[in-house]
Amino acid sequence: MDFRNFTILYVDDEVQNQVTFKSTYREYYKILTATGAKEALAILHKQPVHLIITDQRMPEITGVEFLEKTVQEFPDIIRMVLTGFSDVDDIIRAINTGRVFRYITKPWDAAEMKMIIDNALNLYYLQETNHKLVIDLQGKVLEQEKTLKMFQKYVPAEIVATILDDNATISLFEGENREVSIMFCDIRNFTNISSHRSPKEVVNILNDFYSIFSDIIIQHNGSVNKYIGDEILALFGAPVSHINNHLNAVYCALEMTEALQKIKSKWEPVINQEFRIGIGINTGEAIVGNMGSEVKLEYSVAGDTVNVAKRIEGLTKNTPNAIFISEQTYESVKDFIVTKELESVLVKGKDEEIKVYQVLGRK
Repeated sequence: MDFRNFTILYVDDEVQNQVTFKSTYREYYKILTATGAKEALAILHKQPVHLIITDQRMPEITGVEFLEKTVQEFPDIIRMVLTGFSDVDDIIRAINTGRVFRYITKPWDAAEMKMIIDNALNLYYLQETNHKLVIDLQGKVLEQEKTLKMFQKYVPAEIVATILDDNATISLFEGENREVSIMFCDIRNFTNISSHRSPKEVVNILNDFYSIFSDIIIQHNGSVNKYIGDEILALFGAPVSHINNHLNAVYCALEMTEALQKIKSKWEPVINQEFRIGIGINTGEAIVGNMGSEVKLEYSVAGDTVNVAKRIEGLTKNTPNAIFISEQTYESVKDFIVTKELESVLVKGKDEEIKVYQVLGRK
């Protein structure tokens, strides 16, 4: 390795020793000299130094004491001491505490000294390289964490964990049948609201709606599956199933209607009309999994259970801020909530009428 870009600071109160050292090694390294600790510290504050070699016996302070002063402010510099045999015990203690790389006895041999210096500068180079690698690695880790957090905004965190698991044997495109509760929550008359507002206002209203309600869904162990225009599709029981998925869905809906007041107080003065929602919940088997292509992949849900949930949500149009649930959901939660049975209705895609219940509160 070419060490000519490395700088050595040689500290010795005897000028002749400085001259000898500099003339011997200036073709191999950049050499700076100082007659004592004060002058040496001034040099260290002005320019970078990679290696300090100091005489132990100096009039101001000893070489080890000088090197101790440099440890905190210049931790990466390699430090060596020139000494006579009478000082060896003190030097060894300094070596053991990490303040000194090694000592060199006087008088020093030119060839041996160069070999020691080269070893010291190799160590500095390795330390510096490792330090840069660590910084690069930390940067890449932060970048990956940022990417992962962004990815989890589009894909449920549980699915991301499965994808990243090297031991995962499930295909990305493999679906499964799950019993789930499906929730649709829709803003009523949003077409009329958006037609009288600027695009920026419309986006702000939607983001507020999405943010407040998504937090509530997550708090009740649900998963936000899609934002569809002015509508939220949430799953309870997939991708991760919890105890009381169906009750979680209904309790979540109740809390959403309670939180609606926060949105109303903020946006009704702006839109000059009532802010209303409708929520529909259905329970049953559905196909859940990653659906799409190699170009675009999405964790999604499909099946009759989803379609019926959407039809039930549509029935709330004439009942502001109502929660309607299917008979299947009702049977799972009837001991915990107060409901009102509605007239049976025939919904699109079904040959027979279905029973629907309005949720009024908790028991």
